[in-house]
Amino acid sequence: MDKDVLWYMEKQIDRTIDNLKKNNMAGFFVKDDIELKALLKELISENSTIGVGDSMTLFETGVIEFFRNGNYVFLDKYRDGITSEEKRQIYIQNFSSDTFICSTNALTENGELYNIDGNGSRVAPMIYGPKQVILVTGVNKIVKDIEQAEKRVRNYSAPIDAKRLNKKTPCTTLGYCMDCNSPDRICNDFIIIRGQFIKDRIKVIIVGKELGY
Repeated sequence: MDKDVLWYMEKQIDRTIDNLKKNNMAGFFVKDDIELKALLKELISENSTIGVGDSMTLFETGVIEFFRNGNYVFLDKYRDGITSEEKRQIYIQNFSSDTFICSTNALTENGELYNIDGNGSRVAPMIYGPKQVILVTGVNKIVKDIEQAEKRVRNYSAPIDAKRLNKKTPCTTLGYCMDCNSPDRICNDFIIIRGQFIKDRIKVIIVGKELGY
Protein backbone atom coordinates (compact mmCIF):
# COMPACT_ATOMS: atom_id res chain seq x y z
CA MET A 1 0.00 0.00 0.00
CA ASP A 2 1.22 3.52 -0.85
CA LYS A 3 2.73 5.13 2.26
CA ASP A 4 0.59 8.27 1.94
CA VAL A 5 -2.60 6.21 1.57
CA LEU A 6 -1.53 4.20 4.60
CA TRP A 7 -0.98 7.43 6.55
CA TYR A 8 -4.49 8.62 5.66
CA MET A 9 -6.03 5.30 6.63
CA GLU A 10 -4.21 5.24 9.98
CA LYS A 11 -5.45 8.75 10.82
CA GLN A 12 -9.01 7.79 9.89
CA ILE A 13 -8.86 4.65 12.04
CA ASP A 14 -7.40 6.58 14.98
CA ARG A 15 -10.25 9.14 14.82
CA THR A 16 -12.84 6.39 14.63
CA ILE A 17 -11.45 4.40 17.57
CA ASP A 18 -11.16 7.56 19.70
CA ASN A 19 -14.80 8.42 19.03
CA LEU A 20 -15.96 4.85 19.71
CA LYS A 21 -14.37 5.20 23.15
CA LYS A 22 -16.18 8.50 23.71
CA ASN A 23 -19.41 6.67 22.90
CA ASN A 24 -18.68 3.99 25.53
CA MET A 25 -17.68 1.40 22.94
CA ALA A 26 -14.26 -0.23 22.55
CA GLY A 27 -12.29 0.01 19.33
CA PHE A 28 -9.39 -2.15 18.13
CA PHE A 29 -7.25 -2.29 15.01
CA VAL A 30 -5.63 -5.47 13.67
CA LYS A 31 -3.56 -5.81 10.52
CA ASP A 32 -4.83 -9.16 9.29
CA ASP A 33 -6.78 -12.37 9.97
CA ILE A 34 -4.02 -13.80 12.17
CA GLU A 35 -4.06 -10.80 14.50
CA LEU A 36 -7.86 -10.85 14.45
CA LYS A 37 -8.08 -14.43 15.70
CA ALA A 38 -5.44 -13.77 18.36
CA LEU A 39 -7.52 -10.85 19.63
CA LEU A 40 -10.72 -12.93 19.61
CA LYS A 41 -8.97 -15.49 21.81
CA GLU A 42 -8.25 -12.71 24.31
CA LEU A 43 -11.77 -11.26 24.24
CA ILE A 44 -13.80 -14.50 24.31
CA SER A 45 -13.50 -17.08 27.08
CA GLU A 46 -13.33 -20.76 26.17
CA ASN A 47 -16.53 -22.76 26.77
CA SER A 48 -18.61 -19.59 26.45
CA THR A 49 -21.68 -19.41 24.21
CA ILE A 50 -21.27 -17.56 20.93
CA GLY A 51 -24.03 -16.37 18.63
CA VAL A 52 -23.45 -15.05 15.13
CA GLY A 53 -25.25 -12.75 12.72
CA ASP A 54 -25.20 -12.81 8.91
CA SER A 55 -21.77 -11.67 7.77
CA MET A 56 -19.62 -12.31 4.73
CA THR A 57 -16.74 -10.71 6.65
CA LEU A 58 -16.69 -13.54 9.18
CA PHE A 59 -16.39 -16.10 6.39
CA GLU A 60 -13.71 -14.13 4.55
CA THR A 61 -11.57 -13.85 7.70
CA GLY A 62 -12.07 -17.50 8.70
CA VAL A 63 -13.86 -16.58 11.92
CA ILE A 64 -16.74 -19.02 11.37
CA GLU A 65 -14.34 -21.96 11.07
CA PHE A 66 -12.35 -20.59 14.01
CA PHE A 67 -15.42 -20.94 16.24
CA ARG A 68 -16.44 -24.29 14.77
CA ASN A 69 -13.02 -25.74 15.54
CA GLY A 70 -12.50 -23.97 18.86
CA ASN A 71 -13.50 -24.80 22.40
CA TYR A 72 -16.73 -22.81 22.33
CA VAL A 73 -20.47 -23.44 22.44
CA PHE A 74 -21.11 -22.09 18.95
CA LEU A 75 -24.71 -21.45 17.93
CA ASP A 76 -24.03 -22.30 14.29
CA LYS A 77 -26.84 -20.96 12.12
CA TYR A 78 -24.84 -21.99 9.04
CA ARG A 79 -24.54 -25.70 9.75
CA ASP A 80 -25.58 -28.13 7.03
CA GLY A 81 -29.15 -29.39 7.15
CA ILE A 82 -30.44 -26.81 9.62
CA THR A 83 -34.20 -26.26 9.42
CA SER A 84 -35.93 -22.89 9.46
CA GLU A 85 -37.36 -23.68 12.91
CA GLU A 86 -33.92 -24.63 14.27
CA LYS A 87 -32.54 -21.38 12.89
CA ARG A 88 -35.37 -19.42 14.55
CA GLN A 89 -34.51 -21.04 17.87
CA ILE A 90 -30.88 -20.01 17.44
CA TYR A 91 -31.99 -16.42 16.83
CA ILE A 92 -33.78 -16.51 20.19
CA GLN A 93 -30.78 -18.14 21.92
CA ASN A 94 -28.54 -15.37 20.60
CA PHE A 95 -30.08 -12.95 23.09
CA SER A 96 -28.67 -14.93 26.03
CA SER A 97 -25.28 -15.66 24.46
CA ASP A 98 -22.07 -14.61 26.16
CA THR A 99 -20.83 -13.11 22.91
CA PHE A 100 -22.69 -12.12 19.75
CA ILE A 101 -20.45 -11.51 16.76
CA CYS A 102 -21.12 -10.15 13.29
CA SER A 103 -20.07 -7.17 11.18
CA THR A 104 -21.54 -3.72 10.61
CA ASN A 105 -22.79 -2.23 7.37
CA ALA A 106 -21.04 1.06 8.07
CA LEU A 107 -18.92 2.66 10.79
CA THR A 108 -18.65 6.44 10.98
CA GLU A 109 -15.58 8.40 12.02
CA ASN A 110 -17.81 9.78 14.80
CA GLY A 111 -17.92 6.29 16.33
CA GLU A 112 -21.45 5.41 15.22
CA LEU A 113 -22.75 2.11 13.84
CA TYR A 114 -25.19 2.08 10.94
CA ASN A 115 -27.01 -1.10 9.93
CA ILE A 116 -29.92 -2.19 7.76
CA ASP A 117 -31.53 -5.57 8.40
CA GLY A 118 -34.27 -7.68 6.88
CA ASN A 119 -35.93 -9.33 9.89
CA GLY A 120 -33.97 -7.84 12.80
CA SER A 121 -32.22 -11.08 13.80
CA ARG A 122 -28.81 -9.43 13.38
CA VAL A 123 -29.42 -5.93 14.73
CA ALA A 124 -31.65 -6.89 17.68
CA PRO A 125 -28.87 -8.70 19.63
CA MET A 126 -26.55 -5.79 18.90
CA ILE A 127 -28.93 -3.54 20.79
CA TYR A 128 -29.84 -5.76 23.75
CA GLY A 129 -29.22 -9.19 25.24
CA PRO A 130 -25.75 -10.67 24.81
CA LYS A 131 -23.13 -9.86 27.45
CA GLN A 132 -20.79 -8.58 24.76
CA VAL A 133 -21.12 -7.78 21.08
CA ILE A 134 -18.10 -7.95 18.78
CA LEU A 135 -18.29 -6.36 15.34
CA VAL A 136 -15.58 -7.19 12.81
CA THR A 137 -15.26 -4.75 9.94
CA GLY A 138 -12.92 -3.93 7.09
CA VAL A 139 -11.50 -0.44 6.57
CA ASN A 140 -13.76 -0.07 3.52
CA LYS A 141 -16.79 0.37 5.77
CA ILE A 142 -15.52 3.48 7.52
CA VAL A 143 -17.35 6.62 6.37
CA LYS A 144 -17.41 10.27 7.43
CA ASP A 145 -20.89 10.48 8.96
CA ILE A 146 -24.38 8.98 9.11
CA GLU A 147 -25.41 10.59 5.81
CA GLN A 148 -22.55 8.87 4.01
CA ALA A 149 -23.30 5.64 5.89
CA GLU A 150 -26.89 5.55 4.63
CA LYS A 151 -25.81 6.28 1.06
CA ARG A 152 -23.19 3.54 1.23
CA VAL A 153 -25.56 0.92 2.58
CA ARG A 154 -28.57 1.78 0.42
CA ASN A 155 -26.69 2.09 -2.85
CA TYR A 156 -23.84 -0.39 -2.42
CA SER A 157 -24.15 -2.91 0.42
CA ALA A 158 -27.87 -3.66 0.19
CA PRO A 159 -28.08 -4.18 -3.59
CA ILE A 160 -25.09 -6.53 -3.52
CA ASP A 161 -26.51 -8.48 -0.58
CA ALA A 162 -29.93 -8.68 -2.21
CA LYS A 163 -28.24 -10.03 -5.35
CA ARG A 164 -26.33 -12.61 -3.26
CA LEU A 165 -29.61 -13.75 -1.72
CA ASN A 166 -31.35 -13.94 -5.13
CA LYS A 167 -33.99 -11.43 -4.09
CA LYS A 168 -36.45 -10.13 -6.66
CA THR A 169 -36.10 -6.43 -5.90
CA PRO A 170 -35.53 -3.38 -8.14
CA CYS A 171 -32.00 -2.94 -6.78
CA THR A 172 -30.91 -6.35 -8.08
CA THR A 173 -31.80 -5.13 -11.57
CA LEU A 174 -30.73 -1.50 -11.35
CA GLY A 175 -27.81 -1.78 -8.92
CA TYR A 176 -29.04 0.95 -6.59
CA CYS A 177 -31.81 1.52 -4.05
CA MET A 178 -35.33 2.48 -5.15
CA ASP A 179 -36.77 2.42 -1.59
CA CYS A 180 -39.12 -0.26 -2.88
CA ASN A 181 -42.09 -2.06 -1.35
CA SER A 182 -41.12 -5.43 -2.78
CA PRO A 183 -42.10 -8.55 -0.79
CA ASP A 184 -38.40 -9.54 -1.09
CA ARG A 185 -37.18 -6.23 0.37
CA ILE A 186 -34.25 -6.75 2.79
CA CYS A 187 -34.12 -3.12 3.96
CA ASN A 188 -36.71 -3.20 6.74
CA ASP A 189 -34.86 -2.22 9.93
CA PHE A 190 -32.68 0.92 9.90
CA ILE A 191 -30.59 1.07 13.07
CA ILE A 192 -28.13 3.71 14.30
CA ILE A 193 -26.15 2.93 17.45
CA ARG A 194 -24.55 6.09 18.84
CA GLY A 195 -23.49 4.81 22.24
CA GLN A 196 -23.89 2.30 25.07
CA PHE A 197 -24.92 2.44 28.73
CA ILE A 198 -22.61 -0.48 29.55
CA LYS A 199 -19.01 0.51 28.86
CA ASP A 200 -17.29 -1.64 26.21
CA ARG A 201 -20.24 -4.02 25.82
CA ILE A 202 -19.86 -3.35 22.10
CA LYS A 203 -16.37 -3.90 20.75
CA VAL A 204 -15.47 -2.97 17.17
CA ILE A 205 -12.48 -4.64 15.54
CA ILE A 206 -11.23 -2.89 12.42
CA VAL A 207 -9.19 -5.12 10.11
CA GLY A 208 -6.64 -3.42 7.85
CA LYS A 209 -8.12 -4.55 4.55
CA GLU A 210 -11.36 -4.50 2.57
CA LEU A 211 -13.92 -7.03 3.77
CA GLY A 212 -17.55 -7.81 3.03
CA TYR A 213 -19.93 -5.36 1.40
